[in-house]
Amino acid sequence: MSAQSLLLLADTILVIHVLFVAFVVLGLLFIYVGYFLKWQWVRNKAFRVIHLGAIGYVIGQAWLGAICPLTTWEMALREQAGGATYSGSFIQHWLQGLLYYSAPEWVFIALYTVFGSLVLASWWVVRPGR
Repeated sequence: MSAQSLLLLADTILVIHVLFVAFVVLGLLFIYVGYFLKWQWVRNKAFRVIHLGAIGYVIGQAWLGAICPLTTWEMALREQAGGATYSGSFIQHWLQGLLYYSAPEWVFIALYTVFGSLVLASWWVVRPGR
């Protein structure tokens, strides 16, 4: 596989990672906003289970000190392509800033845990449909 193909695949994984984060963050926002605006789709049980599972997975990784497999896969592809850096493409440059920022690990663990608690609380505040 060419270096260009590997970088394209790495960029694709980065986009998927950003979409996952957006689903988790915006999903909670939509659940609470949807409660007040009476959006019935925010009570969809499949959506709610997937959403809770997604943040649960993130919290589990944080507490175990594990690195997200999407990050591992993306970095492995970039390394295989010749050690390309994030400044190489538009997608890399702009989307990378949304996911990779510096803070002590305990800050992320605390943020993920608080966020996960809000998602869990949404099951009582905005009850999913049967």
